[in-house]
Amino acid sequence: MTDFDFLIVGGGIAGASLAARIAGRARIAILEAEEHCAYHATGRSAAFWLSHYGGPAVMPLTLASKEALQTGWPANERSLLHRRGAVTVATDYMHLREALAANSREAPVEEVKRPALEEMIPGLRPGWDYGVYDPSCADIDVAALHAGCLAQFRRLDGTVICGARLDHAQRRADGWAVEAGGQTLTASTIVNAAGAWADDVAIRCGVAPLRVQPKRRTVVQLRIGRTGLRDLPLVNDALERFYFKGESDNRVWVSPHDETPSDPCDAAPEEIDIARAIDQFESVVDWPVEAVERKWAGLRSFTPARVPAYGYEAGVPGFFWCVGQGGFGIQTASAASAVAAALLLDEPPAEFVAHVDSSVYAPRRFDRP
Repeated sequence: MTDFDFLIVGGGIAGASLAARIAGRARIAILEAEEHCAYHATGRSAAFWLSHYGGPAVMPLTLASKEALQTGWPANERSLLHRRGAVTVATDYMHLREALAANSREAPVEEVKRPALEEMIPGLRPGWDYGVYDPSCADIDVAALHAGCLAQFRRLDGTVICGARLDHAQRRADGWAVEAGGQTLTASTIVNAAGAWADDVAIRCGVAPLRVQPKRRTVVQLRIGRTGLRDLPLVNDALERFYFKGESDNRVWVSPHDETPSDPCDAAPEEIDIARAIDQFESVVDWPVEAVERKWAGLRSFTPARVPAYGYEAGVPGFFWCVGQGGFGIQTASAASAVAAALLLDEPPAEFVAHVDSSVYAPRRFDRP
């Protein structure tokens, strides 16, 4: 079949979760440029659920997603969360102002002093005397979430077309004619869920770009000369220069918290960012680094407002944005897909996201004076 109601461009978590939400209700296809879905940002995520991450506009989506992740949506076979906890550390109490201001009834945090920090982070170097603890932070099983979305989509007769980049799309009276991967497809609506390539897809459809900016984020896996690190809390710097977390008994994942603007590409880590990650890590703890075992980078894509964009493009019938998830796309996917589905289908939102103000995510809101 080459005739669809909805053609979702991009098979990462944004496109896959939306596809799972609307599966079985129309003729739907996911169009993926790579040979398999989630090759770029989704497949390279060090994802964790952190209630305050992303700011006040993102937080409602994060909080609304928690129950779905706990119940294992969409497969509902097991929880996709593993409780870890997070601690923000600082050498100056005033650096914690933002972390302390994030305290709320829905996601409480607590101030911790040096003795408690030493229990959470054995080997903590002198000077790191102040902290804020968030007990709600949890790891997300990204692979299971993404695979579950694709499985749900396929089970309800959804079509996944891989290795087919959208080359050109033209709007006609009754929908879109799309050239992709040597095929000609038709669709009533194109959903742009192309992540770092969102503006490129828009241009190929004759739509003005949204100024989505991909930014590179680097992660390094280090083997450490000590054990007992698997359940280490996520450790964040109050000045956002690094974060690290335990990956196994004697391994950690470390990031220099980089946000380097990039063209859409198959991102690779820069040596300077790897060196910076290790240097910052060693400035916090006295753990001997034995080896750099892995290193990778992914592109996190942001709108100018640093808020996701969900909604139809004004003046272009049948073109829908589902982009700009930044570094919080996975932790918000369960709720964001429900919000986007309601906008896409022009129907009331699901009860668990009925309180979310979808106008915050209007695609062109930051173009307004």
